[in-house]
Amino acid sequence: MNFTLQLKESFKSALQSILAHKLRSSLTTLGVVIGIVSVTLMNMAIEGLRRAFETSISLIGADVLYIQKWPWFTGEDWWKYRNRREIQISYAKYIKEKSTYAVAVAPTVGTYATVRYGSNTLENVVVVGTTDEFIYTAGVSVELGRFMSEVEVKAERPVCVIGAEIAEKLFVNVNPIGREIKIAGRSFRVVGVLEKQGKFLGLATLDDRIYIPIGQFIRIFPWRMGATISVKVRDMNEIEDAIEELRGIMRTLRGLKPWQEDDFSINRQELFLNAYNQSVGVIGAVGLGITILALVVGGIGIMNIMFVSVKERTREIGIRKAVGATRRAILMQFLIEAILIGLFGGIIGLIFAVLLGFVVDQVIPTTLPLWVAILSLLISVFVGVVSGFIPAYSASKVDPVESLRYE
Repeated sequence: MNFTLQLKESFKSALQSILAHKLRSSLTTLGVVIGIVSVTLMNMAIEGLRRAFETSISLIGADVLYIQKWPWFTGEDWWKYRNRREIQISYAKYIKEKSTYAVAVAPTVGTYATVRYGSNTLENVVVVGTTDEFIYTAGVSVELGRFMSEVEVKAERPVCVIGAEIAEKLFVNVNPIGREIKIAGRSFRVVGVLEKQGKFLGLATLDDRIYIPIGQFIRIFPWRMGATISVKVRDMNEIEDAIEELRGIMRTLRGLKPWQEDDFSINRQELFLNAYNQSVGVIGAVGLGITILALVVGGIGIMNIMFVSVKERTREIGIRKAVGATRRAILMQFLIEAILIGLFGGIIGLIFAVLLGFVVDQVIPTTLPLWVAILSLLISVFVGVVSGFIPAYSASKVDPVESLRYE
């Protein structure tokens, strides 16, 4: 009998055995199913976060520094940062004059407000007060119209640039450019609509914002928290020098003595990269631990069932050997059965993982690349091979004479 025919017969026999014991086979795959669900969901979450992160991190800009009261990741020193003085809008002008590395400096302050156009009303819209240089520090593009000009900002004219989501909700089948909207009861003329940016880290949308001249913002919203000052550096190779220069400028502005600590933070993209790598490492370690545990349990389950199957079919093995079946044929038959049990568990686990992925996606972004699906199935096959080899090998070594006597 050639190898192809032998393989076909072994596959047919293994499939018949699995179908003859449906409940037993289903319960055997449970550990594999849990393991595959774990490894698939873990990789779906990591891949989804990676893609969302890459998209979002590009919005921060590797060549942009953010001067703020708070560091992006506070750790255990929350109270220390809370007591810092706020960052003042006036710092931006001084930084622009003194910095030799900055090509654009934009202060930003924000709050929430009600926005109206005609009969359409939007509650809790993010309103940002900034300058004309924000377009450079934020790295955003205008889809319709233009961004605020330097003249409009200095003259504190009532103009605004709106996000793509605001345009969709307020202006249905209407060109927003030149239209007037009400922001906290004040009239503003729309001069531009930004391109769609999507969600930051797959969570908070960046398209529901309205940008107005910072002078107008101060008039309308007298109470506000401190500002953020974004500084675009002329050359990425000078980023470290730019940080030190900005640190010196800020210490001068704050009147800090040489022995006093900084009471401000200079945040940058690299902080997000480090935090992301740490988060992925934690997710990966937890997911890997759960996966290994589940697959070990699943593998032991398959091995036990295969030993039971070999015991039950001892007489069958003897008959097959008596009529000429080789040890390789017997080994292949039982090994393929173990592999099929593992593979079925992998397929079921993959289906459950995809279904659960839709639920998880409501909290954190997930995606299922082809390589993740293939990896999951390969792992399930590997578990089948490892856990099925010893029972299959023991079946292949059964003595035919003793087997025929077995009752």
